[in-house]
Amino acid sequence: MNFYELEAFVTLAKTLHFGKTASKLNMSPSALSRVINRLEEEAGVSLVDRTNRQVILTQQGIVFEKYAQDMLNKKKELTEKLSGHGDQVEGVLPVYASVTACYSILPDFIKRLTARYPGIQLSVETGDPAGAVTAVKENRALLAVGAIPENGLTSMDTVSVVKTPLVYAASKKGPYTKLEGSPQDILSTVPLVLPKTGLARSRFDKWIKSRNVKPIIAAETEGNEAILAIAQLGLGIGLVPQIVLENGLFKDEFVVHTAGNILGYYDVGFIHKAEIAGTGSNRKIQEAVWNILKSY
Repeated sequence: MNFYELEAFVTLAKTLHFGKTASKLNMSPSALSRVINRLEEEAGVSLVDRTNRQVILTQQGIVFEKYAQDMLNKKKELTEKLSGHGDQVEGVLPVYASVTACYSILPDFIKRLTARYPGIQLSVETGDPAGAVTAVKENRALLAVGAIPENGLTSMDTVSVVKTPLVYAASKKGPYTKLEGSPQDILSTVPLVLPKTGLARSRFDKWIKSRNVKPIIAAETEGNEAILAIAQLGLGIGLVPQIVLENGLFKDEFVVHTAGNILGYYDVGFIHKAEIAGTGSNRKIQEAVWNILKSY
């Protein structure tokens, strides 16, 4: 077996799909099938169970995937040492952040990072802040920006950057610029634009349940920017962290209604795995990130 075949198997183990794997490796599905057959013949065991609809790793296949990935990592580390770049910190740092975080939190981090480690480049995936933890767990990102839960996160480290209250945003051109009554009265009579998931939504749901409030939900969506877009239409008031309004492009188009201490504050910061792992270059990048985060 060779490294090309090992890479093919590792890719198949991730996609569990012959067609997708073949496309990624620029080869035909039949050629990929022959590669897997050769690996199975050499290993003397069945590595995958094939059906018309899915691919499943056998128990031996699961063990073999770990072996294959270890061999590929060792090859990469050896190549780095032989090329003379073993002591340099360079490569790509995958980051997950919301659009708001990209222009409120990340600029300062990038400035600090590039000043100390110019060889590191960022690859940013944007999305709903609620997806930050998942992105790190699934290894789509080594670093994410999101809301930090009060009780922390298992097997992850966090660094708080800013605390911001949750507020309700109403379009200045809409019918909800002035609200009167108790929080219970407002939330049971005024249409709301809410996040589908995440810390803000869980706090909101917990509060209305404790007060037996039946809210009018005009829309549920992913991402604070989408919440503001719908609220701007005058369809309701949107629940967002205040930092989103303060740094948004349309901050002057909204009236802010405070939520008081009902929903508390959003602790926004960096999230990353507590354990350093991966290839030599990945480890160096993670260590570099830790060094930068220590300065906050």
